[in-house]
Amino acid sequence: MGFTIGGIREMRSGARRRSTECTAVAEYTGLWGWDVAPGVTAGGRVGGAGTDTAAEIPAGSTLAEVARAWSHAPGAAVLLPVGRTFDIIDVAQPAGSRALVRLERMGLPLGPVMATATGRAHFFVAPGACAELPELLYRMGWDDANLDLVAHGRGSFVTAPPTPGVRWLRPPCLDTAAEPPQARLVLGTLAYICHRSTEA
Repeated sequence: MGFTIGGIREMRSGARRRSTECTAVAEYTGLWGWDVAPGVTAGGRVGGAGTDTAAEIPAGSTLAEVARAWSHAPGAAVLLPVGRTFDIIDVAQPAGSRALVRLERMGLPLGPVMATATGRAHFFVAPGACAELPELLYRMGWDDANLDLVAHGRGSFVTAPPTPGVRWLRPPCLDTAAEPPQARLVLGTLAYICHRSTEA
């Protein structure tokens, strides 16, 4: 009596979303060796603030373990802790997309790259990039440029697919997911494209 066709469809849609989330999280933990945390939303923004780090799902967790853990956080955003197996270089998405094309043409080793729901591009690089960024920009001559470029390191979280609004521009692969490239290999191109974007 209490069910409608629309209600059944909504239940099925919710079950499919949970299944997609669990599969993606199991891939992150099992295949790529990343820890994952269920995220909370506040005021429409998803972030690490308020994330229960005790509920983190560790790298190596199986699909069954992920499904059990995720059942306690239905509809949660998928968050990846930064600073363990990767740091993030964060630029505006238009600049990031142009830089990605250039870096691929140059044949440089690249890690995963994500587009966020807030119009940013996140380049996965080796841990330590956040601490090294000022020195790297100085050595490359970009230290006094007005760049829309920041790094995120330990203590930060990034939202990952299949969280709504987040997608891969360059998905993880076995070669670089666990060992992304050093920041210095991509930073010069990212800084150059960001600088050109501010001049346009």
